[in-house]
Amino acid sequence: MMDSALRRRLLLGGLAALLAAPAQALMPVAPGRAAPPGPRLDADQSRAFRAWVVLIAEEQVRRGPTPRWTHRDCAGLVRFAVAEALAEHDARWRKSMGLNGRLPPETVPAQLRDELRHQWRRPDGSSGAYVNAIGLVQENSRAIGRDLRLARPADLLFFDQGDAQHLMLWTGRRIVYHNGAEPRPGDDGLRAVVPQELLAWNDTRWRPDAANPNFAGIFTLAFLT
Repeated sequence: MMDSALRRRLLLGGLAALLAAPAQALMPVAPGRAAPPGPRLDADQSRAFRAWVVLIAEEQVRRGPTPRWTHRDCAGLVRFAVAEALAEHDARWRKSMGLNGRLPPETVPAQLRDELRHQWRRPDGSSGAYVNAIGLVQENSRAIGRDLRLARPADLLFFDQGDAQHLMLWTGRRIVYHNGAEPRPGDDGLRAVVPQELLAWNDTRWRPDAANPNFAGIFTLAFLT
């Protein structure tokens, strides 16, 4: 069942993470839409990047949010995981993130990382480190479909409730997200659920199912192969 904090904030007009929708709700996007022009990762680079995103997102759930992550909401989790996946993963970075042991390969060249990191396209034509959930899927992703079996690790699940939107991240095993609520003792707002749990929630608006009109679908970042 959807946790009470999330439901309460939705009823009040949306989470801090679920920024109020523009006057026109998210328009349907045909699966396979052409990616926006710009730098692209090849297949090997994309696989490594996906692995980094998943590792970073899962670590936030496992250990709690790192101080490096400041804008803590649903889109903020995605922006943070992408930015850190494209960072220089030197000893100082690993220490600050608390990561040790075996890590994904480093396959993305520094120049390409610099071209992509903190360069989200926005609906007004600008770009920068911040973009909201709608901008993330409309301007920086391509639609894959509405069948969860099509999702690959680091793909996004987007829900459009009309007056609020929400973004979740698929790790290959679980769906992770931040509920947008202010942190409180014992609750940092991060959640991780298996698909069966989400599909069984009583609040059907949050089921990643093609039969759910509020489920906009699966999206993959445009620069991935």
